[in-house]
Amino acid sequence: MTAPLSPALLEALRALADGKSPGEHCTAQAFAAVMRGEAVPSQIGGLLLGLRAKGETEEEVRGIVRALRDAMIRVAVPDPSRLIDTCGTGGGTISTFNISTVAAFVAAAAGAVVAKHGNRSYTSRCGSADLLEALGVRIIVDAQQAAALLRDHRLAFLFAPAFHPAMRSVTPVRRELGVPTIMNLVGPMANPAGARRQVLGVWDVSRAPLVARVLARLDAEHVLVVHARIGMDEIAPVGITDAWEVRNGAVRQLTIDPATHGLVRDDVGLLAGGTPTDNAQRVVRLLENPRSDEDGRAAVGLNAGAAIMVSGVTETMERGVELALETLDTGAGAEWLERLRHAAPASTSE
Repeated sequence: MTAPLSPALLEALRALADGKSPGEHCTAQAFAAVMRGEAVPSQIGGLLLGLRAKGETEEEVRGIVRALRDAMIRVAVPDPSRLIDTCGTGGGTISTFNISTVAAFVAAAAGAVVAKHGNRSYTSRCGSADLLEALGVRIIVDAQQAAALLRDHRLAFLFAPAFHPAMRSVTPVRRELGVPTIMNLVGPMANPAGARRQVLGVWDVSRAPLVARVLARLDAEHVLVVHARIGMDEIAPVGITDAWEVRNGAVRQLTIDPATHGLVRDDVGLLAGGTPTDNAQRVVRLLENPRSDEDGRAAVGLNAGAAIMVSGVTETMERGVELALETLDTGAGAEWLERLRHAAPASTSE
């Protein structure tokens, strides 16, 4: 039996069919209806692809972010303004070995408090949740357990489906579509612990300033929205990475050059990811012996360095990268992985 369309969902679909924007309020209400289970897969797919084909607007993205935040399960922390997230959109043309997830371990070891939001992959072979599961980390924890991990270990993984249960009907549609949609953009902006600091990689450079403007209008403390020109949704050690920095409600554009940090690498193919098992094996080798993987070391150093700077542990990117490499080279990143394994061991039922 087909679910009846909510008025807002019908209005949104009609607007998109005509190539028009539903606007912030209507988009928020349409997604609220989706989260209440009032839409069938074809309607959800039409909504997602209609927004992508038209081109998402700042108002639409902001409306969905607010709807997501209203519906999510929250992790209570004393001061969310100090938390950082390294969750990106996924969907880059270069699929890497989950660099931002490894950067989270290094940033936490260096003193940042990291509420790492993430999911399984919809557009590549291995998402952050897939990697952590292969590393022996339990990916499903509740809000109280996550708060304890942040308090005791400065690092918790927040598995998106566990904290956004209202989006359960969207998950199979996204998987079947197999292309990035507006959900890739809004997911990283709805951190369950309320993290206000982020290094947020975006798969499409045209959408990066849009994401930055949305965050500037919300409650962002300090954010770097990044896109590497070679096609990565992370900071790359190959070529230039464009960045949009959000602070005090303002956005400024800058570039990140790995040469500034002595971390230039030549072959982006050496950063390629594989299966969760492949990526996990590489991550363990990298954390235990960073000099055995100079390409991985450079990529993680740049991304962890940005996270350390954005977190407020250091004031500059230069010092952030230096501290990231020092932390990585001493094996502290491996120690933090081991701590998380013991604090949240993988469950055979997940």
